[in-house]
Amino acid sequence: MKVLLCEDVEKLGWLGDVVEVKNGYARNYLLPQGIAVVPSDANIRSLAEEKARRAELRLLARQEKERLAQAVEGASVSLTAKANEQGHLFGSVTEKDIAESLRQQGFAVSDEMVRMDGHIKEVGTREVAVRVASDLKAIVQVTVSAEDQPVEGEETSRDE
Repeated sequence: MKVLLCEDVEKLGWLGDVVEVKNGYARNYLLPQGIAVVPSDANIRSLAEEKARRAELRLLARQEKERLAQAVEGASVSLTAKANEQGHLFGSVTEKDIAESLRQQGFAVSDEMVRMDGHIKEVGTREVAVRVASDLKAIVQVTVSAEDQPVEGEETSRDE
């Protein structure tokens, strides 16, 4: 069944697009929710102006994402965490920690943009992907170092 989208629908199409969907999806979800209508010349003309405006907004958003990806590419993040003598962290460094550090550096990065296979659990340097869009990715160098911990047997000076 062909329907005219009245809203942007992820993985289906943009406002004003005529798309082919299964009959049940159209009858049971898209049409009752007002997300789509049956395409007619009048409906297509009524959405033409809004479709052009949204296309321009998508283009501007895409350009902004490309600028962000270029700016973030090659950035470095330095984090400190408590670790034992072998370099294993007493916890882990997460996507949220890396995104927060990037935001402090002035980059508009959300937690969901930072992609890792698993949390960082050891001291060292790693490359981490920042996915700005589904097809835009930047690589960031993340360096995790151990916090300075007092050595056993060493006295700390006190003012008396």
